[in-house]
Amino acid sequence: MSDKKLLQYLESFLTDHRRQRFQKVLTERTKHFTVATEDVYQLHNTSAVIRSCDVFGIQEVNIVEEVNSKRIDREIAMGAQKWVDLNRYHTTKSCISDLRSRGYQIVATSPHVEDCELIDFDITKKSCFFFGRETEGLSQQALDEADTFLKIPMFGFTESLNISVSAAIILQHVTSKLRKSQIEWKLSESELIEKRFDWVKKTLKNYDDIVARYKSDQN
Repeated sequence: MSDKKLLQYLESFLTDHRRQRFQKVLTERTKHFTVATEDVYQLHNTSAVIRSCDVFGIQEVNIVEEVNSKRIDREIAMGAQKWVDLNRYHTTKSCISDLRSRGYQIVATSPHVEDCELIDFDITKKSCFFFGRETEGLSQQALDEADTFLKIPMFGFTESLNISVSAAIILQHVTSKLRKSQIEWKLSESELIEKRFDWVKKTLKNYDDIVARYKSDQN
């Protein structure tokens, strides 16, 4: 549905504050970066990652549920799952294949591989940051398929961070650099319209009735 007149009509049922809030948030949204979680055991970890994605303007989250399949913890995500697009996959292979078809490089986040430190990460490439299970880390397939490895420098006895903490640190760093760059990172016009429709639909309880009434009035 791409009728701009219909969109304007639907948005007229929103409060001015909500309408302005949508517009402001959408100007900061990006698909230049995305995140993938791979069979995370603890439900609150996946939910917290989704929340971080919303906070830092990441529009899409990719969830691999090859072994573990659980609902999103609404309390932890604090409604973020309503505003962030969740792409679910049954296998790591299908997730990576889809991401590559959309032009993403696969970035394995791992503290054990000497490759690229966060401060040196090249933000010019569309990238998906992969985060693995709490104890085992990323699967061998994800490691084998990775285009590059990324690590957060650590200087204590602990060798790893909770995945939700790692995701927050990485996303804050790369999105901050992205917004200061000349890279075209914002959503396209068609993507903006699509999200406006989506968010209005999720906001208006009588969305279908309003659309039906609009179409009836047009005939």
